[in-house]
Amino acid sequence: MAPCAFIKGSEEACKAMPMKGEGWCYTHHPDTAEKRRRDGSKGGRRGGRGRPVSEVQRITSRLEQLADDVLDGRVDRADAAICGQLLNYCLRGLSVGLKAREQEELEDRLTELEGALERKGERRYGT
Repeated sequence: MAPCAFIKGSEEACKAMPMKGEGWCYTHHPDTAEKRRRDGSKGGRRGGRGRPVSEVQRITSRLEQLADDVLDGRVDRADAAICGQLLNYCLRGLSVGLKAREQEELEDRLTELEGALERKGERRYGT
């Protein structure tokens, strides 16, 4: 099989293997440019999969400490109740944010799959 048809700025040919049934590799195929752009921009927004878990652990730890402080008489019950509510708002915000992000990712994947099916149908039927 011939390598990717892309010619670099240095006039050197790309040495990667092309995608099945195509003349270009994933990096140089014109149909994958938008997906590569979206995937690249996700990296900076996502912040790693571990960040939400560490935030939840941090807030949970603060709630536990708050409970200990109330039981030991270091924090007034009324103050602790308000602090607990605020920390629970933080947890809820994390939850909503994660669900929204998952929804966006699912929509992107669905759009991608629909496009792939459409392209496959065009190739199959020659339209």
